[in-house]
Amino acid sequence: MKKLDLLHGSVALPAFFPDGTYGNVKTVDTFDLYGCHIDGIVMNAFHLFNKPGLAIVKKHGGINRFIRWDKPVLTDSGGFQVFSLLRENEKYGTIRKNEIIFRPNQDEEKIIFSPQKCIQMQFAVRSDIIMCLDHCTHPDDEYMTQKESVETTVRWAKICKDEYETQLKNYKYDGECRPLLFAIIQGGSDKALRKYCAEKLTEIGFDGFGFGGWPVDKNGNLVDDILKYTAELMPSGSVKYAMGLGRPEEIVRCADMGYNLFDCVIPTREARHRRLYVYNAENADCINIRKDGFYSYLYIADDKHAADASPVSGACDCLCCKNFSRAYVRHLFNAKDPLAERLATIHNLRFYSMLMENLRKENRDGCV
Repeated sequence: MKKLDLLHGSVALPAFFPDGTYGNVKTVDTFDLYGCHIDGIVMNAFHLFNKPGLAIVKKHGGINRFIRWDKPVLTDSGGFQVFSLLRENEKYGTIRKNEIIFRPNQDEEKIIFSPQKCIQMQFAVRSDIIMCLDHCTHPDDEYMTQKESVETTVRWAKICKDEYETQLKNYKYDGECRPLLFAIIQGGSDKALRKYCAEKLTEIGFDGFGFGGWPVDKNGNLVDDILKYTAELMPSGSVKYAMGLGRPEEIVRCADMGYNLFDCVIPTREARHRRLYVYNAENADCINIRKDGFYSYLYIADDKHAADASPVSGACDCLCCKNFSRAYVRHLFNAKDPLAERLATIHNLRFYSMLMENLRKENRDGCV
């Protein structure tokens, strides 16, 4: 699959969507994202439900109009965040067969979170890609917990698909002009569970599939074996989504496995912490993502950059690199000026979009 046709435009694959949990990518606006050649944003339906609230988003005609963004939006169900809180403290809520009773403040106020509600929320914000609610686990969970997770994920996926069909009619979507629905393959590190989950989800039928669970081990290393196996289980021609992943070299490895959609907080979070990504190349034409050490980290706060008049990267064409020096960006951080985080974020996002451009060029040239 070379491109994805969505309600708000086509996306060339592979693609990277930065995280804009509450409807915004931190420190930058949507016009900055256009300049960085970003193709889409990942948002969290559960968080949008709480802030700013679905009524406000619907009054604007959907999340795209609310944030002034005319490219695609993928909404995560919010299940991962809910399950993370439940793991932290069971007082946050209870998991039932077909719903989660969630108490965000550990008091009498409760939110009923169900597969149906998950789909309804994502339709309400007019998402381009809708994610099913799944049962998230931790790599350390025992086999029976992983098995229960798979059974629940499959059961909820069927409910999500039925509700999706209902909402297509309610919102009068017709034919190919519709949001896409993705399911998530769980199963931890057990290949038999992964296979069972993938087969059952494929029988239900979805437009794309995400890798569920943790893509790294306890030492922070990519779990190549289970990632590759799961990608092979996903139907040919479907979107293969490596959720929450990852670092540049990890994205290259996962693209080789067949994954073609990525998201993570790394480029934006690290930019705010003064850590910038730099291609080890003199210019954009010299970038070689197949070379070991094709990029390096630049910690802009280092004293050696205090008088450095060169751009952050000579291979980058972002707003920051075309106009400002390393010394100036360092100065902005030291002065605690908000412009520092904006320029750093713009640079890191453009680094990632250039990575996608190089992967797509390889596909066109038949290099992979």
